[in-house]
Amino acid sequence: MNLISVREQPEYVDIAIQYFQKTWKSILPKIYEDCIGNCVNAKNPLPQWYLLMDKETIIGCAGLITNDFISRMDLYPWICAVFIDKNFRGNNYASLLIEKAKQDSIKGGFDAVYLATDHIGYYEKFGFKYIGKGYHPWDEDSRIYELTLV
Repeated sequence: MNLISVREQPEYVDIAIQYFQKTWKSILPKIYEDCIGNCVNAKNPLPQWYLLMDKETIIGCAGLITNDFISRMDLYPWICAVFIDKNFRGNNYASLLIEKAKQDSIKGGFDAVYLATDHIGYYEKFGFKYIGKGYHPWDEDSRIYELTLV
């Protein structure tokens, strides 16, 4: 497995944009195009975008961002868009993406990371703790999880 940080390897910008757009079709395509395209030269440690590859095949992705379209803007950074292709699930590959996001969060001076999800029981395996509910602009809510880093 090879984990790509788009910021560290900007030659993957266009590939990452296409993959995120294909994987997360409910998000307007220009959101990923703008955010991933501008992460490479960002002054701040966020955002970060990651691809997980098996040889030349992208099998997963994730992001590390300031806000995951959720009401709790006092919390950040957020691990977002965690995805592993269904043919590669069950191998704990998401842990590679989460670990990279944790490392980059520590490098950025953060002492915790957050995520918003409807999954119950999955992210707890990685040490995340449920801390409450958050609200999205499209009138839905999600569970918020926190992982202390230091």
